[in-house]
Amino acid sequence: MMGADKNRPETALDFPHAERPVAPADSTRFSDEASRDKLNEAGDVMDRSGVEPGMTVADIGAGDGYYTVRLAARVGAKGRVLAQDIQPKVIERLADRVSRERLDNVSIKLGAVDDPRLPANSFDRVFLIHMYHEIAEPYAFLWRLRPALHKGGEVVVVDADRPTNQHGTPPRLLFCEMEAVGYKLVGFVEDERFGGYFARFTPEGARPEPGAIKPCTMAQVGGQVGAQSGTQGGSSTPAGGASIN
Repeated sequence: MMGADKNRPETALDFPHAERPVAPADSTRFSDEASRDKLNEAGDVMDRSGVEPGMTVADIGAGDGYYTVRLAARVGAKGRVLAQDIQPKVIERLADRVSRERLDNVSIKLGAVDDPRLPANSFDRVFLIHMYHEIAEPYAFLWRLRPALHKGGEVVVVDADRPTNQHGTPPRLLFCEMEAVGYKLVGFVEDERFGGYFARFTPEGARPEPGAIKPCTMAQVGGQVGAQSGTQGGSSTPAGGASIN
């Protein structure tokens, strides 16, 4: 554990260490934008998420901005989009795109591996699209994300059902890590149009103290095999408790 702690940010040391590998952030693009639009990926995700004009939303791990520009169009002039990434060069490219496309309702922010650095009580929806598997400190990250949500706000995760070191997150693992920090699963559906599955979470109850968070073990979530929970009617509930964009 001491060896692992040497590689962790000091700001994350009060939180449990995640017992899983982390995919390298070796690309900022999940697929080309024309192919994604042909499948209506962003439109379907925004529809399922209930994104409406005037909302304030965050695109975490925004990458090249595929969702950023489409969220900006959906929320409109009275809405706001915060596009965040942890790579300075990515942020520079994204800022250039935002300026070039004159997206006046979009702000850009540099985040950290253990902290999305979002302003408190600000967001109706926070999107983690094809990037959850790259979060090296999920407990610290999710814990610090919670205060950023408005009452009734939701975190939306889209990812592939495969091991985290293969650029995906098995749903059971996602459910467990989210629940450990006090999020409730409110919607789940599998759909290959957006590369795997769609999940919605909302905070429930008090946010636990960092030292009280119980980390998920591979035994709890069935190892890195990507096994699904049972589904019914397009939704799923966790079994057993508990920057590509």
